[in-house]
Amino acid sequence: MFLCCWLALVALIPMTLSINPGVKVRLTGKGLEYGRQLGMASIQQKLKTIKVPDISGKERVSPIGKVKYSLSNMQIVDVGLPKSALDLVPGTGVKLSIGNAFLRMHGNWRVKYLRIIKDHGSFDLNVNDLTITTTIAIKSDATGRPVVSSVNCAATVGSAKIKFHGGASWLYNLFKKFVDKAIRNALQKQMCPLVANAVSDLNPQLKTLNVLAKVDQYAEIEYSMVSSPTVSNSCIDFSLKGEFYNIGKHQEPPFSPAAFSLPPQINNMLYIGVSAFTINSAAFVYNTVGALSLYITDDMIPQASPIRLNTRTFGAFIPQVAKRFPGLMMKLLVKTVKNPVVTFEPNNVTVQATGTVTAYAIQPNTTLSPLFVLNLETSVSARVFVSGMRLAGAVTLNKMALTLRTSYVGEFQVRSLDNIFQVVLKVVVIPQLNVQLAKGYPLPTLGKMKLVNTELQVLKDYMLIGTDVQFTG
Repeated sequence: MFLCCWLALVALIPMTLSINPGVKVRLTGKGLEYGRQLGMASIQQKLKTIKVPDISGKERVSPIGKVKYSLSNMQIVDVGLPKSALDLVPGTGVKLSIGNAFLRMHGNWRVKYLRIIKDHGSFDLNVNDLTITTTIAIKSDATGRPVVSSVNCAATVGSAKIKFHGGASWLYNLFKKFVDKAIRNALQKQMCPLVANAVSDLNPQLKTLNVLAKVDQYAEIEYSMVSSPTVSNSCIDFSLKGEFYNIGKHQEPPFSPAAFSLPPQINNMLYIGVSAFTINSAAFVYNTVGALSLYITDDMIPQASPIRLNTRTFGAFIPQVAKRFPGLMMKLLVKTVKNPVVTFEPNNVTVQATGTVTAYAIQPNTTLSPLFVLNLETSVSARVFVSGMRLAGAVTLNKMALTLRTSYVGEFQVRSLDNIFQVVLKVVVIPQLNVQLAKGYPLPTLGKMKLVNTELQVLKDYMLIGTDVQFTG
């Protein structure tokens, strides 16, 4: 898998629209070195597939005159790539250099001279001081996924030394230098096309990049590039849109991503910066589609709780509820009325949510009679973590404030309901929310990519994930 691990991360053609990214990714020198190791293993296997065509020719060899020769059935038996480098060219891209490589080949030879005399045998060939240098060009296809190709390739074969077996040694020693040159030229012509094919073979794998990743039945997240990759001497920084959308309907939120910069980091292969914009775009999507609402019934309250969702419990605080709707069970509808707002401060993630709580009495015929509507202001703290290839979270309640919005049963003291709704939020709403948050959403990924040694820091306006990477399969 020649360098595909990393090329996909820098391969998207920038969009013409210049906007701040929601997600930034930094590929460090350590990450490039891992990519080089994977790439050399792949290119070594590719070199073993070289098919050298049969070679034939005529040479005048003193003192016997013209000699016709042919080399056939040539096969690669060994390949060595002891020296290679993958270098960043600031402002340009990636340069691959292979040096001091060698090939070992085996084949058959045949000669004819003096018109009637024939000889044949086998040979072994050592090709040394093979060098290849190429630049990898990165473009985008019609779907916004990366396409790679090899450009500006140069290859040289330093020496090709042949050793014949069988036949008359005095004979083939006479034309050996001609054969060495013919084989060297034949191999040299194949090097760059071979590298070009190896790079092109990446494209099916690069199509696995999750440019548009489904999160759940409501949302998907877009990871297309919003500006050109920035190549420096030490790393590649690139900017992804990092925005949630309702599936099938890409509606922009009423806010835009703010600029942010990743701090210098060198310990891990990869760094992913996720801005508050990305998380807030998720809140916008879920609020817009009405997913941030929950009906709560008594069977969702733990049996051990003294607080029950019925008119008797609420009647202790609002007597007219028990008087007008005696002995009935109740149902609550909790929903947001504005987009929740997520803020990142060092080591702290806070979510402010504004919603309503509507209380209903459940009549014997199952119809719902509205009792009251409360305004609900909540603040929760979030713990964010990486789970597999997904970013997940969990929240705990900080504080809650209730005010009366509408009453269908007359005036009452809302503060008397604080304890009830504290329990409802802590034992029903927050656990239900955490079940969903634990599922997380997908991070940018490629093929069978696995994050290891992962650490997450919450910084001002964004969170930073530092990680190493492994590719399997």
